Amino acid sequence: MKRILIFSTAYFPLVGGAEVAVKELTDRLPGYEFEMVTAAIRPGLAQEETVGRVRVHRLGFGHPIDKFLMPWLGWREARRLHRAKPFDGIWAVMASYAGFAAETFKRRFPAVPFLLTLQEGDPPETIARKVRFVKSWFGGIFRRADGLQPISRFLLQWGRDNGFAGKIAEVIPNGVDLSRFTLTLASEERAALRRRYGLEENDYVVVTASRLVVKNGVDLMIRALPRVPERVKLLAAGVGELENDLRKLAAELGVERRVVFAGLIDHATLPKLLAMSDAFCRPSRSEGLGNAFIEAQAVGLPTIGTPVGGIPDIIKDGENG
Repeated sequence: MKRILIFSTAYFPLVGGAEVAVKELTDRLPGYEFEMVTAAIRPGLAQEETVGRVRVHRLGFGHPIDKFLMPWLGWREARRLHRAKPFDGIWAVMASYAGFAAETFKRRFPAVPFLLTLQEGDPPETIARKVRFVKSWFGGIFRRADGLQPISRFLLQWGRDNGFAGKIAEVIPNGVDLSRFTLTLASEERAALRRRYGLEENDYVVVTASRLVVKNGVDLMIRALPRVPERVKLLAAGVGELENDLRKLAAELGVERRVVFAGLIDHATLPKLLAMSDAFCRPSRSEGLGNAFIEAQAVGLPTIGTPVGGIPDIIKDGENG
């Protein structure tokens, strides 16, 4: 059985589109043995455990600073694991903090094939600004990769712009588990769910599922509320650094009673939250692809996005969103 080492800055229970994609893929590849090095980031998580079919090694102090240490901690742990039982390939999930560790591993063990997946959602100019002091090292992540698997055409071009010149490059977008996201709620369950979040049956609920950060544009939806009928409510599923600012914005605009901050929603619960809503919207300022759009489409919601990044790959205006 081939052994694959995954480099990922975060992993379950810290969940985003990239983490969901990794778990869905690894669960469906029984012919491989997977290990992962990742940052602990949150206190109380096990240093080592099996999640699905992946043996996860969490590194650091259980603090957000851990992700900044991943280029060094991840490389050291990867070297230790490889020496104990060699890997047949390495897989970096995004050219992020863990991607630097993968680049170092490839430089020290050049015979081990290196696959780079691109799931980035931040604007290229923002990423370029963040890595400006380690630009050469960052470019090495792309140059040393043997294969490139972006989730959108936009990210394919971005990967090439950053130095990928290998022969294996293919856009493979993220998917969605239709068995979970294709569902219809009974009217009683729908009403009960709405009551749980303080919503009325006749409310028109626009849901967004995203981190509460600048790129996801939740502020734009709050600013739009005074311009639409009173029965339109916004249900924001997710947490992030802007939550307090968004609450203040809603209060300043007098729409705080029309905005529900649902907090962090378990991915297993998300399909029902979508199914009880009337439309999905994420006015992204940047987006690699956007799993949330695909999930909303699978549920059957009218799906609204912006023509940036990889979103035009999945939303055709007037056809499916």
